[in-house]
Amino acid sequence: MATGQSARAESAASAARTPAARRAPRRSVTVNLAESPLGWLHARGLVSTRQFDAGERLRADWTMAQLGPRVTMRWDPSPVARGRRAADAPLDPTLAGIAAKRRFDAAIAAAGTGLADILWRVVCDGSGLEAAEGALGWPKRSGKLVLLMALDRVADYYRLP
Repeated sequence: MATGQSARAESAASAARTPAARRAPRRSVTVNLAESPLGWLHARGLVSTRQFDAGERLRADWTMAQLGPRVTMRWDPSPVARGRRAADAPLDPTLAGIAAKRRFDAAIAAAGTGLADILWRVVCDGSGLEAAEGALGWPKRSGKLVLLMALDRVADYYRLP
């Protein structure tokens, strides 16, 4: 019986020395591609990486500027910077929001008036292309081309490579 236990312990020890046993277990991440219409288009190769990055930067500015609908009141107090460290303090939320609003407005202006509608609906509002086309009264399958042109202009505004 002692021989059987030592054999099992020895085989377990040799298994621990193999490269497969030393590797960490693989993790998987589940991503909901339906969460973002722009992400869905990018995952299927219908939008280039440059266009996707431009859309994500536009949405980040829209979020930072807090241009979306409010769900509740904001209760956090504004920080007060005093003394020598006030000049080194990071941008407070109000100033960061104002800067983001300026960038967002400039990016939308760079896209142009005819292109900004579908750009905002798909990127910021999260509407699908079909829903955005319907809301704008456009024919089906016309929104993708207009969205791609708008994303190219926004990528130029953000100076993306």
